Amino acid sequence: MRASIANPPHILPQGTLLAFDFGEKRIGVAMGEMELKMAHPLTTIQATRNDTRLLAIGKLIAEWQPVRLVVGLPMHLDGKEHAMSERCRGFSKLLQGRFRLPTELVDERLTSAEAQEMLRGFGRGGKKDKHLIDQLAAQRILQAYFDQYATA
Repeated sequence: MRASIANPPHILPQGTLLAFDFGEKRIGVAMGEMELKMAHPLTTIQATRNDTRLLAIGKLIAEWQPVRLVVGLPMHLDGKEHAMSERCRGFSKLLQGRFRLPTELVDERLTSAEAQEMLRGFGRGGKKDKHLIDQLAAQRILQAYFDQYATA
């Protein structure tokens, strides 16, 4: 997967980052440390209302104390915007405004497909594991961020 950050950071922080794979029903969440540059699946927020989502995200932020947030930006394979792109931009702005943390958008092309393939490799998948796909997609988003922009 090729990552692309909409607004590349000028100074990369040390500390924890949280990443989000935004969806209308679920939001996959991953975390990682700048020092290790390794992303790990964390949880899935299953909610459709913003107040419920923001409450859950606020708890994660309080627990993990991230220095930056990363949000996946859906794009078509040809690089054109996806129908969900604008919603993800809005979600990113909402997070930045609410939690006062720097927020980056990262091209999330193929992350869900990669997540599904990973689960199949473990003999998992299907409807009961959709929440895992979201977490793994968030992990791929954050790992792409680390791989491309956290080489310092």
